[in-house]
Amino acid sequence: MPKMKTHRGAAKRFKVTATGKIKRYHAFKSHILTKKTTKRKRNLRKAVVMSKPDAKRISKIIPYK
Repeated sequence: MPKMKTHRGAAKRFKVTATGKIKRYHAFKSHILTKKTTKRKRNLRKAVVMSKPDAKRISKIIPYK
């Protein structure tokens, strides 16, 4: 079997924790920020662990991460 190719876009967006969970950052933080509350923008800064079904999909496209 040849090596699998890593999806480079996904590799830049997701990080794998030491326990093997996949971490992601929030969307909706780049523009049109004036109408969003300070609390909402502050919470969008934090990274979160992906849900299991989504993490399974992402782990297939970043096999060596």
